Amino acid sequence: MGTPFEMRFVAQPGDIDVMGHVNNAVWVRWMEAIATAHWEALAPPEAQRLYAWVVTRHEIDYRGNVTDGAAAIARTWVAEPPRGARFDRLIRFTGEDGKEKVSARTTWAMVELATGRLMRVPAELADIFLA
Repeated sequence: MGTPFEMRFVAQPGDIDVMGHVNNAVWVRWMEAIATAHWEALAPPEAQRLYAWVVTRHEIDYRGNVTDGAAAIARTWVAEPPRGARFDRLIRFTGEDGKEKVSARTTWAMVELATGRLMRVPAELADIFLA
């Protein structure tokens, strides 16, 4: 299992839905933001120029709410080696109260930017995220 990568998100007024808490679409945006930041923090610059990631699946469990001005700490990691072009990323959001608010398993596929085609995740890149 890879070392968790962490980011802090603070709910802004535009993130809040009619129920008074962070909208489901915002959680997905935050998932993409932390996944991108994790890639940019660990992948070599050359890999970032050659490859990109696309989401193929989100599986999300909502367990609690975050309201306007409140923070959520997001942690993400890659728990298992890739399967061809795809790997699963785990994400957990914890509120300021220490309770889990949202958990997700998202599946990402690697794309070669020059061709726009899916490609097998190179072992040396997989190793970076599993270390």
